Amino acid sequence: MKKLSARRRHPLAAVVVLLLALAATGGLYAAFAPADKAQADETAQSLAIEEGKKLYTVGCASCHGTGGQGTSDGPSLVGVGSAAVDFQVGTGRMPAQQPGAQVPKKKVIYSQAEIDQLAAYIASLGAGPITPTEKQYNPAGADIAKGGDLFRTNCAQCHNFTGEGGALTNGKYAPSLEGVSPKHIYEAMQTGPQNMPSFPDTTMPEQEKRDIIAYIKNVNGEESESPGGLNLGGLGPVSEGLFGWIFGLGALIAVAIWVAAHTAKAKKS
Repeated sequence: MKKLSARRRHPLAAVVVLLLALAATGGLYAAFAPADKAQADETAQSLAIEEGKKLYTVGCASCHGTGGQGTSDGPSLVGVGSAAVDFQVGTGRMPAQQPGAQVPKKKVIYSQAEIDQLAAYIASLGAGPITPTEKQYNPAGADIAKGGDLFRTNCAQCHNFTGEGGALTNGKYAPSLEGVSPKHIYEAMQTGPQNMPSFPDTTMPEQEKRDIIAYIKNVNGEESESPGGLNLGGLGPVSEGLFGWIFGLGALIAVAIWVAAHTAKAKKS
């Protein structure tokens, strides 16, 4: 019998085998890579929480308690969320220098990396508002006119209609919003620091917060103009009316005295 001649392989057979091998490798990567990435993210988060706890123990536990439960010197931090930490520590309000009617803004003593670690630890104590992303607080493309309406309706009672701030009761005050970063304005609306009410997304959607931020940035920008002339710092009609009464009425009284004095001299002569 004649030996069967070996079948010749098709020229593309090697290419097909290579493609199948690559596909198998890609399938294995797709199966295991997400798990590896999730594990790496979880490890990084655990490390951030651990480092944040160390920072908390040194700088915060004396007032807020060893586990964030609060003391007579500081409120509980359970459930305040990472956004509240980023705002309070990122504006220098925390750690507080001393108790008082209101904690003022001051120089920031932590780096952003340390603030993120503190925020991660506090967030691990209980669910709360999450630090916003740049997309959430970026005012680019927002409706400035609508933001002005929202600001005058919800914020101007305390912060004045241009965000200049103003006095409240018992030594408290609404701070000026000039120069405040969009991120911190957004977080303040999220968390309601100190005397301010909170505006969660269920009350004020994300887009409306961005509109308000755009209005604040526009009205306090270098290119903004006051069509009414001198605005006395944008402090509003009360201060401007008081200015008019004191200086306007004072000027009228001075003119009246001057006229009376010169009239009396004219009669004598």
